[in-house]
Amino acid sequence: MDHNDKWQAIDAERERLADLFASLTDVERTYPSLCDGWTVHDVATHVALAPYASVGTVLKAAIRARGSFNRMVHDLTKRESARRSPSEVVDMLRGAIGVRRLAPGQSLDNALMDVHVHTQDIAMPLGRRLPMPADAAVAAADHLWEIGFPFHARKRLAGHRLIATDAEWSAGEGAEVRGPIQALVMLLAGRTATIPQLTGI
Repeated sequence: MDHNDKWQAIDAERERLADLFASLTDVERTYPSLCDGWTVHDVATHVALAPYASVGTVLKAAIRARGSFNRMVHDLTKRESARRSPSEVVDMLRGAIGVRRLAPGQSLDNALMDVHVHTQDIAMPLGRRLPMPADAAVAAADHLWEIGFPFHARKRLAGHRLIATDAEWSAGEGAEVRGPIQALVMLLAGRTATIPQLTGI
């Protein structure tokens, strides 16, 4: 995927997520997502905030979190989620379509991975099927394999060779783990919900 392809994939996923979130009941929005400690509403808010976050907001949140990245993201998301209605989150997601702006410190590859993984964090526990587009899933898998913090996929999965059964993607050396590219992406992102779809792990 080139630069423009990645932005188009992000736009398409933001639209899919906005449609999904808008279709949920108030009760469904309170369900636990695949992100530990986050509800479905929290995750949607987190994704919606990315193109609107300012450097100042992130710096203040980092100071409050005493430099802990994970705590900063958690606290900022929880605080914003509590003050934003579902309709506002939907409007933010839709308003971000076509906006070529990243969150402070975020790369385009990370933004692409983030929106696709978080859509599954919402859809899967609700039993909604929204398959990742194959090209975006491959790009997300490449990114997750290459980066270290915060997922450390290469270290966690050392001694395994991951092989997608429905896309041209593989990584690692060792005992083979096979399955759909979407299931591998979620595994690389530290989720366990797709492990039943994989063989060899």
